[in-house]
Amino acid sequence: MKMHNPLTTPLLASLLMVLASASVQAQGVYRIVGPDGKVTFSDRPPADASAQPARAAAAPPAAANAALPYDLRQTASRFPVTLYTGNDCPPCTSARNLLTSRGIPFTERTVSSNEDIAALQRLSGNSSLPFGTIGGQQLAGFSEGEWTQYLDAAGYPKQSQLPGNYRQPAPTPLVAIKAVEPATAAAAASAPASAVPRVRPPAPANEGPSPSNPAGIRF
Repeated sequence: MKMHNPLTTPLLASLLMVLASASVQAQGVYRIVGPDGKVTFSDRPPADASAQPARAAAAPPAAANAALPYDLRQTASRFPVTLYTGNDCPPCTSARNLLTSRGIPFTERTVSSNEDIAALQRLSGNSSLPFGTIGGQQLAGFSEGEWTQYLDAAGYPKQSQLPGNYRQPAPTPLVAIKAVEPATAAAAASAPASAVPRVRPPAPANEGPSPSNPAGIRF
């Protein structure tokens, strides 16, 4: 007779609670340069929609997940997976290979600039790579056993169920830089033509008396 391990259910329950406690979908971090030159960071784009990002934030994974099987789509929605990687990082490659071979839909953020590193430090508390999130669970470094444990607890299948036409979203930088148009320039551009003062041409110089105007009167 198969014996039931009383520790298995509480362990899985606790893992699911950790995964779901702060489930946050990874988004681009915006580096916002204000009119006064002050730099701030935010996970929301500036209110000025006319400003164009110098480095675009990644598209949300919802569009890519729409083609997934129902159960996998539900799991990816509840416990989205994000992988943070860098250049010349063999553990990053190992983490990516694990997710790819298992058919886990994930978002990849690259960390290469100083702004990326600063954002990663605020997010994870350090700048070590790889770094991953499964729902609200943070995974620093790469341990195949640890990552597998949390993927299992989240409900991801052990073998790939991705459709043949599925395409993994391209990696994107962690920080998306977006400059804000100065308020003065925006106000000038939006001001009506009637509000712009007209410059009157200078009055012609008085040339004095002439044969046709002996009194030198200026009209």
